This record gives sequence, structure tokens and C-alpha cells, in this order.
Amino acid sequence: MTAYFLGVDAGGSKTEAAIADERGQVLAVATGGAGNPDTVGYDGMAALLQALLDRLLRETGLRREAIDGAGFGIAGYDWPEDRPFLLATIATLGLRAEVEVVNDTILGLLAGTREGWGVAVVSGTGCNAWGWTRDRTRIGRVTGGGIEMGEFAGASELIFKAQQAVAYAWTGRGPYTTLAPLFVDYCGAANLDDFLAGLMAGRYTLDAAAAPLVFRAAEQGDGVALDLIRWAGRELGELAKAVVRQLGIAALSFEVVLIGSMFKGSPLLAKTMAQTLHALAPRAELRRLRVPPVAGGLLLAMERGGHPPAPRQRERLLATIGSASPIPVETP
Repeated sequence: MTAYFLGVDAGGSKTEAAIADERGQVLAVATGGAGNPDTVGYDGMAALLQALLDRLLRETGLRREAIDGAGFGIAGYDWPEDRPFLLATIATLGLRAEVEVVNDTILGLLAGTREGWGVAVVSGTGCNAWGWTRDRTRIGRVTGGGIEMGEFAGASELIFKAQQAVAYAWTGRGPYTTLAPLFVDYCGAANLDDFLAGLMAGRYTLDAAAAPLVFRAAEQGDGVALDLIRWAGRELGELAKAVVRQLGIAALSFEVVLIGSMFKGSPLLAKTMAQTLHALAPRAELRRLRVPPVAGGLLLAMERGGHPPAPRQRERLLATIGSASPIPVETP
């Protein structure tokens, strides 16, 4: 009898779920809204996961009893005390499968490294970093707390710093930057004075979605924007270094997976990150994640379900997940 596996990547803005068989063939992928319980609550997470699973089962013609293993990567799963609540939420799906749940960063590590160990650094809306030793007996990680814990830099933190740079330019504390007119236009403000006043009054909002403007200004040679990207790269490098120290792998050759939309913005970001990291771990190899992170959920599910993928199965899974067209599912 063929074995089937469920993988889920529940993020802060998007959640993807997929089913694959024991050969590594991805049968269907579904996508919905935010699945991070910090964002939607456990009830909202349960409703979304149920909607995604129901759609996948209809698409594949499978019954939920046919699922032999399930791997969940959950954004916001940062502390052991969260695990019982997550498992209870997943239990509402009525699966009989063996289940594993990890922080969503680990999915990128599983899908993006050749042997499923090393370090993964996320820079999307926010940022995070986790790692595993080769034998997976030791985990390294940062808190995932963002600005409050001094951890940078996702798009939110980049815009936070960029907004400060524009204010510094207006007050004379810093140099002029073309980010000022870009932000004015982005928010539909009358001028820079109106923009700054509107931010403080809550009439205008500048959030992570504005991050591409920083990369645009950098491409045009704006010195402030270039410095911001270098700052972000150094900060991400420091996150990776913290994980490397915890794992004790600085002298080893290992892979660092780069995950998230920020790494699409400018090669300067990854270049600066590499320079920072190589000061501690000169043999680290940085590589972009080229497949959807939900692939890591499927690999985790196959391991948990007693069918650890051989190289050929892994290659098929990574190839077919990349060519699959996700089915949109309306968030309940």
C-alpha cells in the first residue's frame, strides 16, 4: 500500500500545505492566509489547517486515514511551552499519522541543505535563525523576538531604520536620502513635512511592504540606502554567528540557507552577511532556498512516518514541489 505524507508551512502572512507519496511525487499543494497562532490564534490556525487539508484530500481523492506522516513548520513556535498547544491544535485535524512540529525556519534548513543540517536564516517580514548539528542532537537558535530582543533584520526592521534615516535627514542629523521622496510618494503625502507629521499622527503607515523602495534607492546609488542594506547584512550575519557558536560548528564546513524575500532585494545583503559570518566560520557556504519551504515539511513528514527519503526520492520531491501550482483556499 502506498504511503502518503502531509507537509505544512504556517507563516505570518501565508500558509502552504502539500501532500506527497512515498516516491517523493508531490500530488497537490494548497495555500491560504496566515497560520501563525500569534497572529490568528489557535482557533484560527485550526480552522485554516482544516480548510487546507480538506482541499488537498478532495484534490487527491485520499482519505485522511491514508496520511502516514505529517510535518508542520509553525511561525511563532519559539519556546517549548508552545508545543502542547500546537499539538492540541493539530490534533483537531483528526489525523492518525505520526506528527512532528518545528519552527518554520527548520523547514528551510531541511529543504535547502544537502544533508538536512547547518544553519537557516530568515529575512522576510521579520527575521529568525535556527540550526542543527549533523546528528541533530543540538539545536541553535535566536529568540525570534525581533526588535524587542535586538534581533535584526527583516523588512520590518529595515523600514524602521529607513524611517529614522529620513527623519534624520529632515532634522539635519543625517545626510539627504532619496528615500524621502520615495516614501512621500508611497504614502501619498503632500510633501516631506506632511509625511512625517502623518506618520506621527497615524494618518500614514510605513511597513514592511515598503522595503523594495530601499533596494530601489540603493540601485540608484543612494548612500543611505546602501548603508541600510549593509547594516541589515551585518545584523543577519550576527544572527547566524550566534547560532554557529551555540552549535560549536565554527571550524566545520556547513551550509547556511537564506530564506525570505529580503534576499531577493540586492546581492549586497547576502554579500555583507557572508563577510560578517566568515569572520567566525570561514568554511560556511551560503545558499538561497530555491524551493517552497513546505518541501521541508514533506521531508520531515516522511522521516516521521518511517520513510526517510533516499536521494532519488528527495530529488523528485524538490523537483515536483517547484512545478506544482498551489490551489488557493479562502481563509475561514
